[in-house]
Amino acid sequence: MGQLVTAAVTDRLSPETQRQMMDLDTFVQWQPDEEGRYELIDGIPKKMQPAGPHTTISTFLTVKFGITIHQNQLPYTLSTECLVQAPDDGTGTDTGYIPDLCVIARNRLAQEKQWTTSAVIKNGTTLKLVVEVVSTNWQNDYSRKLTDYEQLGIQEYWIVDYRGLGAARYIGTPKRPTITILQLRDGEYTEEKFRAGDKLVSGVFPDLPLTADEIFAAAE
Repeated sequence: MGQLVTAAVTDRLSPETQRQMMDLDTFVQWQPDEEGRYELIDGIPKKMQPAGPHTTISTFLTVKFGITIHQNQLPYTLSTECLVQAPDDGTGTDTGYIPDLCVIARNRLAQEKQWTTSAVIKNGTTLKLVVEVVSTNWQNDYSRKLTDYEQLGIQEYWIVDYRGLGAARYIGTPKRPTITILQLRDGEYTEEKFRAGDKLVSGVFPDLPLTADEIFAAAE
């Protein structure tokens, strides 16, 4: 634990926090005292506690994506459990996210050395699409995770803000429920926003018959 933490980082942290710090490999083997789902953020395990509507949206999209994959015989699989290693940010600390839903290219899993033992994904090209359903910590979805997923080269990123929690600079004024779909072009994300009445447009699933209203209704 903690061997990857730089002096610049530890100088800003309390001794108690420093004792909790982990690298990604330690985190994967870690057994928390309190059950639940955890992400690793800057070397610190953070418990995730999604609300009920959050989980029903994830389940709804898992079903919709699964049907599309099956009907079109696409070479993808789905996961709500995989741990995605964020790119090195130069601080010497590790970060690993658990997206609400991942669409995985099956033919790329051979490059993931920890997939069969711990569902860790380190190469963004293994992921065709990731979904984050927005919670009260919406800043991470619109900024940090967006930047990291773009740098990893993940082809498509959905931000499902079913409560319209994001700042106006992200979802506009007046704020309302919004689904932002970002697609990677020439190494950078371009975005399109979808609201009530809109049919979603996905590059990964061009034949997906899905509207924003259906996703928002899944939260009710």
